[in-house]
Amino acid sequence: MASLKRSHAATAPTTTLSSKTYVRTLKSGKVQKIVREVYLRQDIPCSSQLCTSCLDQQDVGYGKKPEPFILSATPPATKQLTSGHYLVPDTNAFLSGMDLFESDGGAFTDVIVLQTVLEEVKNRSLPLYHRLIALTKNEDKRFYVFFNEFRLETYVQREAGESINDRNDRAVRRACSWYSEHLQQAVKARKSLRLPAIVMLSDDRDNLRKATLESVVGLTLRDYTSQLPDADRLLDMISEQRGLKTGKAELLYPDYLSISAMMTGVKAGTMHQGIFNVSPYNYLEGSVHVPAFDRALVIQGREYSNRAVSGDVVVVEILPKSEWKAPSSKVVEESELNKNEDAGDEEEASEGIVTQQERLALQEEVKKTHAAGLENQPRPTAKIVGIVKRNWRQYVGHIDSGSVRSESKSGRSQQTVFLIPMDKRIPKVRVRTRQAAELLGKRVLVAIDSWDRESRYPVGHFIRSLGELETKGAETEALLLEWDVQYRPFPKTVLDCLPAEGHDWKVPTSMDDPGWRDRQDLRDLIICSIDPVGCVDIDDALHATKLPNGNFEVGVHIADVSNFVRPNNAMDKEASLRGTTVYLVDKRIDMLPMLLGTDLCSLKPYVERFAFSVIWEVDVEANIISSRYTKSVIRSREAFSYEAAQLRIDDKSQKDELTQGMRHLMMLSKKLRAKRMAAGALNLASPEVRVEAESETSDPIDVKTKQLLDTNQLVEEFMLLANISVASKIHSAFPQTALLRRHGAPPKTNFEELANQLKVKKGLELRTDTSKALADSLDTCVDSSNPFFNTLVRILATRCMMSAEYFCAGTQSYPEFRHYGLASEIYTHFTSPIRRYADLEVHRQLAAAIEYEVIDDSLQSQSKLEGVCKNINTRHRNAQMAGRASVEFYVGQALKGRVLEEDAFVMKVFSNGFVVFVPRFGIEGLIRVKDLVGLGKSEEAVGEFDQAEYRLSFERDGHGKRAVELFEKVRVKIEDEVERSTGKRKIRLGLV
Repeated sequence: MASLKRSHAATAPTTTLSSKTYVRTLKSGKVQKIVREVYLRQDIPCSSQLCTSCLDQQDVGYGKKPEPFILSATPPATKQLTSGHYLVPDTNAFLSGMDLFESDGGAFTDVIVLQTVLEEVKNRSLPLYHRLIALTKNEDKRFYVFFNEFRLETYVQREAGESINDRNDRAVRRACSWYSEHLQQAVKARKSLRLPAIVMLSDDRDNLRKATLESVVGLTLRDYTSQLPDADRLLDMISEQRGLKTGKAELLYPDYLSISAMMTGVKAGTMHQGIFNVSPYNYLEGSVHVPAFDRALVIQGREYSNRAVSGDVVVVEILPKSEWKAPSSKVVEESELNKNEDAGDEEEASEGIVTQQERLALQEEVKKTHAAGLENQPRPTAKIVGIVKRNWRQYVGHIDSGSVRSESKSGRSQQTVFLIPMDKRIPKVRVRTRQAAELLGKRVLVAIDSWDRESRYPVGHFIRSLGELETKGAETEALLLEWDVQYRPFPKTVLDCLPAEGHDWKVPTSMDDPGWRDRQDLRDLIICSIDPVGCVDIDDALHATKLPNGNFEVGVHIADVSNFVRPNNAMDKEASLRGTTVYLVDKRIDMLPMLLGTDLCSLKPYVERFAFSVIWEVDVEANIISSRYTKSVIRSREAFSYEAAQLRIDDKSQKDELTQGMRHLMMLSKKLRAKRMAAGALNLASPEVRVEAESETSDPIDVKTKQLLDTNQLVEEFMLLANISVASKIHSAFPQTALLRRHGAPPKTNFEELANQLKVKKGLELRTDTSKALADSLDTCVDSSNPFFNTLVRILATRCMMSAEYFCAGTQSYPEFRHYGLASEIYTHFTSPIRRYADLEVHRQLAAAIEYEVIDDSLQSQSKLEGVCKNINTRHRNAQMAGRASVEFYVGQALKGRVLEEDAFVMKVFSNGFVVFVPRFGIEGLIRVKDLVGLGKSEEAVGEFDQAEYRLSFERDGHGKRAVELFEKVRVKIEDEVERSTGKRKIRLGLV
């Protein structure tokens, strides 16, 4: 955006003083009057390249170059606006059409964003405001922010009795009139040029009527878009703010309470606030965690979920105890119960909120609850009475072919269709489109606009097509969008922050160079790195040497990213937004530009690199004698893969200094690990596989389980030691603002179900009083006939844990700093600054702690750091989920067309199916009874569920009676299929 800074000369005759008066009510009830002075000027440019007078008036001062004008001299034309035009949208145009303005193809360029409108958008929707700001920074879009509230000719005073909305509408029209008159003079001075029209975009009828009276060209967003090429696609992108209903419709859902009523209820304890989460196995059931209850509150049925979407912040009211329900033990999928619905059906109220099929499913749950024993006691159940915050985002899915009218499959008539989201927890979305035929079989991106009381489903609008289902590009982009991964190329402003030398940058040869200031020369140390095969963004390297006194000097050397990424510059802001590098099967979405991540910062072998080193003296039992922290210059001797490092260590013929150092590291790492385990650190498990791809096409050809070697643990132990040491150092220096990482102790209720399962099925006791008690009892969970059983239990125990999180030290008491899983009193992330923004911030704090440099103000502000922590916690989780989704997609592709049989283990049992885990491929899947009993037979008729014993019995078609029990080893058939509900190719499992 253009700057409004000006020299004293600019306050001369082109400025005038006005004032704005505000009235606000204080908490005490008193009214406070605020008067703010406004300097009105005549030197704020129009930024049209047609205008030479504004260019001549620019006061840049101090010999600076004037800012280039943004609006083109030849703006786009339409059939009606043949001389070209500039667009001036009002607030509602941006609120309902932001996706339009962001669309590619040059449809919306040369846009004047008025200050009045920008401020209104900020007050109405902060996310949309940030998107609008991003548009103003996109040079190709040519969006110009015009500060009309500070220009003398465009400032309007609010009149007596005039509403703020009417005053702002008048300000928009005044700005349009001024631009028209101003450009008319500019074109007159340059006779050969054509005069572009100034077009106000608004959906406010009164504003458009007044615009006509004032000779301002005004169009609705739809009317303007209809004039453009590719209008069918663009019109679909306009938000359906008022839903799709016409006429008077019967209300299906209860009304929400007012915000004041909800807050009063929460304060009084009669209501509770929390985040609504929908079950991945039963779309009719959700839960809300609230502080007043140990267990999550149960929300069952459409009426009680009351238009909440998974992730929304809601307020709930507890139902009478007689209406409490037990969590569902049945798999219920929307794609089965409500298939072939008419998306354009206006008569939903005749059936009510709940369809007949859903009503039957809920009744079966009620019967089951009343028949259940102690194992299925009802839990506190609630209903949603209001929404505090909608956490709606853009959703990826596919058009339900059953909702497309047959006559429209070849035409372009507008109709309402259903989009089925990839995420099963999200309800179907009604979308109005003219492109139904073209969108069938495509991955489609939509946004939810509203969910009114008279509609069973939310209403949204089309944004864009990602491509054909199952194509690598479309499915990869889909998962990146689903998990909100920032994957667009780095903008020019970020790339401009890189060293001008590019790949030719080198550590300065002269130690008098400022880059060597206070750096220790460690180039003579025998240092190496150990990473996965193919790793190019090498964050860390290690060394170990034996000292004359019998102790060891051990060093962890981390890429000095903070030397290249300075606080608050464009690259730092982009890294802060991205939060982390995201690793997919076939690509890496970098947090930092590749020049830094894979070259200048990467601790590659045989070249000198800047590093941040943590160096200890330890005794033979791995006890720390002393620690020091220093910026350094290193020269790594070798970059090993885990496998190559293991072979080198194990090769007894290798006796060189580098190999001896690695053996010292291995010996010490085992002692460090033993001490951590003795202190109560947990050895948990998660399924990890590696997808092997064809070298030329990158097509997946096989799936293999990742094998962990001693070298994996070697690196892990020293990275943990470095993180713990740095955490203590920065906390001692910055007790209120140190950026740390904690892992809270899980509530006992988290383990109740797993503990009961182990007791019932195996006679084992799971103790969870402390992390040490849990670690010891996990070690006892063994089955001599099933070696994988212990790993299975550890996988299930991992899912009972709380998520680790970044936090600012001043927001928690010291006992809450503890990392439960690592059994460490304090912890942070320091060792991966190339791929994690948290580590980069910690590097800056450590540099200040050792007085290498002065700490930036942003790292001393607790409120700013809390915002950073909130974002990187979300980004870290999303990166993990995107990585898993990528593995799932590629596993499906690798097994495409193949039929295999493998061993599997039962992880969960429902009344109509069971979930199994296949170690060979690291996948889990649901096997439904209906797929085993044959056509024409219902699951309820042939299945018998003993919830107390976690056993499901059923009559198999042609195979007699079969019982499946929790933790049982079974043989499964593995095939691939395209899942109807999500459009994703997934693994289909069947019982052999």
